Amino acid sequence: MSRPAIPRLGPVLAGACALAAGLSAHPPAAHARAELGDRVLRKGSHGRDVRALQRALTRLGQPTTADGRFGPATRRSVRRFERAEELRPDGIVSRPQGRGMRVRLKRLRAAETPAAPAAAVTLAADGRSAVARPDAPPPVRAAVEAANRITDKPYRYGGGHGRWEDRGYDCSGAVSYVLHGAGLLRGALASGGFMRWGDAGRGRWITVYAHGGHAYMTIGGLRFDTSGRGERGPRWRPEPRAGRGYRARHPEGL
Repeated sequence: MSRPAIPRLGPVLAGACALAAGLSAHPPAAHARAELGDRVLRKGSHGRDVRALQRALTRLGQPTTADGRFGPATRRSVRRFERAEELRPDGIVSRPQGRGMRVRLKRLRAAETPAAPAAAVTLAADGRSAVARPDAPPPVRAAVEAANRITDKPYRYGGGHGRWEDRGYDCSGAVSYVLHGAGLLRGALASGGFMRWGDAGRGRWITVYAHGGHAYMTIGGLRFDTSGRGERGPRWRPEPRAGRGYRARHPEGL
């Protein structure tokens, strides 16, 4: 009687190990989108929030390489920061500690960055296009020019997400088009995606307001939105819009 063949486990185990290695090489989507203070950070953590932590440590007096990986060097920086702040130097960043660092950075930026000049972007005489001040930064002028290119387009659900030059644009498609034209965005985002794009809070020149169902932006104080008075579609809107319920985000440095 022949003995039943025993399956070879080598290839199976090798495949499983390769899969595990692949999973560990890439941070989960949640980690890729996390902000400083969203979770506890410790040695071995990696992701966008770790990079934000490293940049925060540098701004707060503890120079740290911003590679997005919480290794021994980052842990040493955290412990030095904790000692300077008279905290328990355990090298672990709790959620409250991370949120506190974000608040301090926001205050630092507000103190260091002057407000954009009044009337930095104004509506042109035709009422359809806008004009940026000559001293506005190049990305701001490019954003205004990009927005002007689509102010004759209608609202179209999904427009601007399959291709940049489209027959019409929805809210997030229009915002994506403008940011892409300014060199600030590589691929189109949905409204929910803009809730975690860029840096938190209002910007000096450009601010994107987003919640799960809508997104619009202001450039130099002038609103660019697909909804408002008059025609429906991507248009400059001189009337203000309440930002309650929206999350404000802005490009770094703008």
